[in-house]
Amino acid sequence: MKDDATTLAQLRQDMAQFVARRDWQKFHQPKNLAMSLAIEAAELMEHFQWLDHDQSRDLLNDPAAREQVADEMADIFAFLLSLANSTGIDLAAAFEAKMVKNELKYPADVVRGQYKRPRRSHS
Repeated sequence: MKDDATTLAQLRQDMAQFVARRDWQKFHQPKNLAMSLAIEAAELMEHFQWLDHDQSRDLLNDPAAREQVADEMADIFAFLLSLANSTGIDLAAAFEAKMVKNELKYPADVVRGQYKRPRRSHS
């Protein structure tokens, strides 16, 4: 599987089948999955904790460390796919809708090169 040849629908189906074969549907409820996402995100952050920006990039040059980071990212993605399955939320549609909101919230001509949110006018 590669990003450019795999659909979200295929990945969601793969995740649903993985869960079903183990009879885990009773555990894969929105609350549990949201908590699992946070836990896995923390495990991903652990790999970069205490590193400066250059060190965090250099870490990924080590094949073993890169594999561990990839594993944590895959865990996060798997739980997100399962959460989408559990809630019936269409991830592509949610992403598209959120990007429309982000375009309005962060206009490129206003925020280009800045990390802070633009200030709202009080008019």
